Amino acid sequence: MDNLLGPGTTLGYCTNVHAGANWGETRQNLEKHALRVKQAISPDAPMGIGLWLSARSARDVIDRVGIDHLKAWLDRNGLNAFTFNGFPHGDFHQPKVKKRVYQPNWGETARLDYTFDLIEILSGLMEDGQEGSISTLPLGWGKGEQTEVNLEKATANLLSVADHLRRLEDETGKLIHLNLEPEPGCYLDRHEDVTAFFKERLLAEGDEKSVLRHLRVCHDICHSAVMFEDQGEAFEAYSSLGVRIGKVQISSAIRIDLERMAAPKREVALEQLGFFQEDRYLHQTVARCSDGGWTFYEDLPEALEEINPVHGGEVRVHFHVPLFLEETGAIGTTQPMVIEGMKDLLKKGDVHHYEVETYAWGVLPENLRTEELAEGIAREMTWVKENFQP
Repeated sequence: MDNLLGPGTTLGYCTNVHAGANWGETRQNLEKHALRVKQAISPDAPMGIGLWLSARSARDVIDRVGIDHLKAWLDRNGLNAFTFNGFPHGDFHQPKVKKRVYQPNWGETARLDYTFDLIEILSGLMEDGQEGSISTLPLGWGKGEQTEVNLEKATANLLSVADHLRRLEDETGKLIHLNLEPEPGCYLDRHEDVTAFFKERLLAEGDEKSVLRHLRVCHDICHSAVMFEDQGEAFEAYSSLGVRIGKVQISSAIRIDLERMAAPKREVALEQLGFFQEDRYLHQTVARCSDGGWTFYEDLPEALEEINPVHGGEVRVHFHVPLFLEETGAIGTTQPMVIEGMKDLLKKGDVHHYEVETYAWGVLPENLRTEELAEGIAREMTWVKENFQP
């Protein structure tokens, strides 16, 4: 799967879609699902995966399983763990995750320790000359909930990671970068927040060369779309500051354009949106009015209580829906933004790691689920290949 999207690129899918509270569960689900995906889309060549290891799973690998053993298992099964998802620290498939996914935040030692564990494992899996990436929490939940003390600790922790990764590269020649992933509702949820944090804290307090090489951005297309962000502007803002996009998560969100719907269809669309309410994950929702103003809702139920179809506008929901899905019933998706963003990024040619990240298969409405999870993932990977392969 290397070079699939152009020279120097690697594509995989994120395994946070599979449960993995510990290494035994992680391995079992990789064997059950990832190997089936590989057989479907890359039977004769290695397939990339964005490996998710919970904090407990990572400790299992280091303390009991052994990194060499993990590497041998991945190699034997033709899986290339070129990137890690270091965002969810705990059990990402417990019955109710919601805001727990943002804990611990970057001001806490537990987040730093977890990230150091992932770096140790990833560096042990990498071949000479291979580039590695880890995506991570955008500091923590909520702008108002991050105190100055916590921001100072987060800055210091991230700079310690940058220093560690610089030393690792100096000693081994292996380049790993940690990528902050803006997400709706978090301290960093738009590109303006990211560039301000780099400029005012990371670059102001750390070594510029080390910061810009080892601390980067993970651009999640779903997150950007939900925040009504102009992706081209975001890419330019990062570039003007010297901040690189180290990893892209290819993902699509729910979109309802009430402005262009007849009144009766608006009611139907919002009724169908109600089927996406579920108890496990947080589904941040942004409603933009016709006059350009917008309202942020922490979760979908709150939005459904307040959104009035009479007012028109557009609604976007942080619910990772299958990439190949253009619409379902009266509900649309942000697939056009996926196509637009990907074409722009591939044209730029300086992003090497791409990861399909649709983790919500298990909580989709019944009519959108596939009988076999591997079948749905393979269909997404095929859609990416068909749309973006040079």
